[in-house]
Parts: sequence; C-alpha cells; structure tokens
Amino acid sequence: MSSTTPAPSAAPADPTPTAVPEQAAAAPVGEQATAAAAPAEAPRAEPSTAATGARLAELFPALFAGAPKPLKLRIQVDIQERAPGEFSKQALSAFFRRHTGATSYLVAVSKGKQRFDLDGQPAGELSEEHRQLAADELTRRRANQQARRAQEDAQRQEEEAGRRQRFHLLRDFETTRLTTANFCALKGIAPEQLDGLLAQARQEAQEDAARPRRPEQGHGRPGQGAGRREGDRRDGPRRDDRGRPQGPRGPRDRNERRGPPRT
Repeated sequence: MSSTTPAPSAAPADPTPTAVPEQAAAAPVGEQATAAAAPAEAPRAEPSTAATGARLAELFPALFAGAPKPLKLRIQVDIQERAPGEFSKQALSAFFRRHTGATSYLVAVSKGKQRFDLDGQPAGELSEEHRQLAADELTRRRANQQARRAQEDAQRQEEEAGRRQRFHLLRDFETTRLTTANFCALKGIAPEQLDGLLAQARQEAQEDAARPRRPEQGHGRPGQGAGRREGDRRDGPRRDDRGRPQGPRGPRDRNERRGPPRT
C-alpha cells in the first residue's frame, strides 16, 4: 500500500514591511511634505476697469486722455502689439465694454466723422450706420431718464398730498366733537385705519418741527430787507453821516444849485 505524501503548505506571509529603497529613504521628510502640500498657483487677479483705463491713458494719452474719441476698429490688436503682455484680453474687453457704453463716448460717436488710432491720428471714416446707432441709444437713454424723473415727481407729489391729508385729519380730529364713528364716516375712512393715520400724522408733525427752518429775510413783502435803522425810517428825522439829526430838506438856493457865478 503506497502512502501519499502530503503537499507542503504555503509559507506564511512575511509580516515585515517591504524595505524602502535607499534613494527614497534618503530624501528629506520635510521636502516630501512640502511637495505634497504645495497648492496650485492662484490665477492672477484682473485689474479693475479704472486701473486699466488709467494705464491706457498713461501709455497712449493721445487717444485715452481727455475727451473720448471714436476708436479705431480692432484697437485691441494694436494695443497688444504696442504693449505686449501689459494687458490681458479679459481686462481690455471689460474696459472697452464700459468705455464704449458711456454716454460721453456715444455723444462723440454720434457727432464724429473719423476714428482715431493709438497716436490720436485719423484711422478710418466713421460710418453713418454707427453714428445713427449711437444717436438712437442716446435718444433711448434720454427717454428713460425723463420717464424716471416723471415717475419720481408723481411719487413725490402723491406723498406730499398724503402728508397734507394726514395733517388736516389730525387737526380736525383734535378739535372735533363728533364720535369716532361719526368722524370716520365724515372723513370717509374706516375706523380701524384712524389710529394708524393719526400716529403717522403725529410723527410727521414732529419731523416738521425738528427740521431747521430758513432764516427770515425780514418783515413785510418778500424781497424786502431785514429792516431799516431807526434813522432811515421815512417818518423819522433825517440824519447826516455822523448820525446827527438834520432839518427838513427844503429847496436850495438857485445860485447854490448852479454853483459859483462865472467871471
């Protein structure tokens, strides 16, 4: 009977860690930590449009200093060629969006005939189409401004009218002998609204009392002085330059009026 030899069992795994190569072990621990923790380089912050405009005016004063001028087409290409690396594309685009949208620039385009380069020299004719577009935009802005002013005036007039109504309401309420219900019915307001209107009127009255008043310019009709001195009154005695009273003015002698007789 043959005996079967059992297969040798697999060797147990070595619990010791794998040795670190000499080069890796020789690297300083501080440098490894610094390399692993070094953050990515932050992108450079773009300058503001005001800073970009100031720099353009410094480099190209003939075009960007002083009153706005219609710009040459594709002026950004010329700027990058004349001042390489000075401005990013994003910074120039942001500046020209604001610059060409300003009302002063639109006025210059609507009235201009020529475009200008970085040296302030004519660089192409300004087309009628572009002039008309600028004029249309100015007309639209003026219409919007007028509409906004009209709306503000209407709101101000409405607020002043409401303030006057509350003032009269408070004055009448403090002097009336009617009951609250009859008073509200007379004024055409709901009883539950009365207390709020009266409180608002009292607050507005306090604000009016605390508001500084203009100094009075005198008595009598508007435009008169603050008053005359006692000696300047029409019904008082006349006085000379030293303040001494004088007699009533009478007709002077004819010879005195004419001066000394001629010889």
